[in-house]
Amino acid sequence: MFLRAKNRFKDGKNHRYWSIVENRRVSNGRVVQRQVLYLGEINDSQKAAWCRTIDVFTDGQSQPTQMAIFPEDRKAPVLDCDVVQIRLSQLQLHHSRQWGACWLFCQLWEQLDFDEFWSERLTPSRKGTRWLNVFKTLVSYSLIDPGSEWRLHRHWYINSAMPDLLGEDFSLVQIDKLYRCLDRLLEYKEDMFSFLRQKWETLFDVKFDVLLYDLTSTYFECDPPKYSKKKFGYSRDKRPDCVQVVIALIVTPEGFPMAYEVMPGNTSDKTTLPAFLSRIEEQYGRYDRIWLMDRGIPTEETLAAMRQMEYPVHYLVGTPKGRLTKLEKKFHSLHWNKARESVEVKLLENGDELYILARSAGRVNKERSMRQRRLKKLWSRLHELQEQKLTRDQLLLKLGAAKKEAGRTWSLVKINLPGKNQSVTKETFTFVLDKKRLAQVIRREGNYLLRSNLTKERPAKLWEYYIQLTEVEQAFKELKNNLKIRPVFHQKDHRIEAHIFIAFVAYCLQVTLKQRLKALASGLTPKAVIEKFISMQMLDIHLPTTDGRQIILSRYTQPDKDQQLLLHQMNLVLPDQPPPKITSGMKITN
Repeated sequence: MFLRAKNRFKDGKNHRYWSIVENRRVSNGRVVQRQVLYLGEINDSQKAAWCRTIDVFTDGQSQPTQMAIFPEDRKAPVLDCDVVQIRLSQLQLHHSRQWGACWLFCQLWEQLDFDEFWSERLTPSRKGTRWLNVFKTLVSYSLIDPGSEWRLHRHWYINSAMPDLLGEDFSLVQIDKLYRCLDRLLEYKEDMFSFLRQKWETLFDVKFDVLLYDLTSTYFECDPPKYSKKKFGYSRDKRPDCVQVVIALIVTPEGFPMAYEVMPGNTSDKTTLPAFLSRIEEQYGRYDRIWLMDRGIPTEETLAAMRQMEYPVHYLVGTPKGRLTKLEKKFHSLHWNKARESVEVKLLENGDELYILARSAGRVNKERSMRQRRLKKLWSRLHELQEQKLTRDQLLLKLGAAKKEAGRTWSLVKINLPGKNQSVTKETFTFVLDKKRLAQVIRREGNYLLRSNLTKERPAKLWEYYIQLTEVEQAFKELKNNLKIRPVFHQKDHRIEAHIFIAFVAYCLQVTLKQRLKALASGLTPKAVIEKFISMQMLDIHLPTTDGRQIILSRYTQPDKDQQLLLHQMNLVLPDQPPPKITSGMKITN
């Protein structure tokens, strides 16, 4: 294995992205390269650490200790080690199951001390059901291979090593127990938020003076009920045909979640912020915090109230582009100031507020490329329609589809349509480029208009704050894609919220893993690490002995080079293999 770098020119400078690559010889004698891990951009010290690790696993493989095993048809010698005579012809392998990712989940769970918090809240039932282990199973399922509770009950649990790691059997995941466990969780949600805050502070020295706030939605494929939080509303999932709920989330700039709330699907973004401000103040006390929000969330009344509070409550929010139109003349007379490399800003004071017009060179190139690509495609499509023999109604339908695909680029073209009684020809159906509108769009490409009451903060810092909003967007992306919070299969409101709570706890574990990986390599993701560990299996080796018994060895597979590399870099040590079991008839003893 070796480190390989690839150069890429982006944002006006060269970037070097690193990967760990392994050479492999294939059947025809050719040597092909396999990417083991993508590391992203790493500094010199990180590069040196990975090089040392590669050297270790290239030249210093550890030697496993072996046990003396002899077949039944050969006399076993007297040795210092244990000697076992077995019937090799009857050796069997049973019950292959996924072990590595389940074990990694347990390590993350222990790091956050979740047993300390939950053991006194999810106590065993009178019939012996250990609800804490049911909860662990639900969270591990959400982190590793999320799906419905029914799939967990029928397929996933029995094909995972969670029974071995928890010391449980299949009765733990009876479908009614899974649902009853969900019913027990929500009353501890607020306590969980407080516990997490202390844990983030202790483990990672996280500060809570800057908070990111945003909303998303998740949908249901079902008929809308009469009395429920499931409502039709603005769908961020592009599923306006489905009922949904709205989820509001607060995270730190590093991505650590602090709190969330589930609201009816028709909740307006503008109505959510005041309640969250009061809730955070009540739970965590008054503090000199900075709130980062996207446009559309705060109203003018809410921002005015934040400015007039007795204690400092600062904000930095995105502003609709319509406001830029009103302020454009005032900004035009101001000079651009360099805030950081490839970023320029203009500052406009407005009473006790500050408007910040930021322009990013990288964003200019990205938006311009997207606009040019869409405009070219739209222009080509309009020419195609002009050549086709269509009725007016057919033309309108095809134009509607083209408009949907073009998005905002549609406004850059002026289209003249034939009248109701006219046929579609090149004379009756024409289009021209709106040059005035195009010039305005070009002028605004890559521009952000922000507003804040941090009037004394440096422009570079304000822009850096706003860019951190990508962390809450990334949190929603991971909840929806990696943890598959959507679609929701439950019908009752409290179980819908419990399902989202399970995904939230799994996300906390994922963020913990992400923070540990951050010190190793920027491009190493939790998803990639979990996928590497998933291939570590556990199976049962049945060894019949000459005296009629069976030795059952439950063994996880030895880590390959990729997994050894990750274990070494993450300072993780695999546990001892489980002790053998000796069976006699139906009885099993350790």
